[in-house]
Amino acid sequence: MLLKDFQKQVDDWTGQFKLQYWRPHEILARLVEEMGELAREINDKFGPKKRKSEEAKKRIGDEIADILFTLACLANSLGIDLEKEFKKMMKKYQKRDNSRYRKKKKF
Repeated sequence: MLLKDFQKQVDDWTGQFKLQYWRPHEILARLVEEMGELAREINDKFGPKKRKSEEAKKRIGDEIADILFTLACLANSLGIDLEKEFKKMMKKYQKRDNSRYRKKKKF
């Protein structure tokens, strides 16, 4: 799925509601909440802080998907084309960081 298709799917679904998108700062607050949930899952699985027995266990993939959905909502609400921005970002990294890291040996 292309990013534009992803954004359209989110836009189509949210379009059924009277208030399609929250204000940007409200979406940002939601994004921070979702990041906290992802951090909690990562810390439980890989870090020293394990969850309490009464805490519900969530899947890391679910939390990442929640973040992607929230980012699509933010981009859509601001009229940002994520596919265009992602392509620009990849060009920047490919140029700037091309020799920054040690590459795998080619066989």
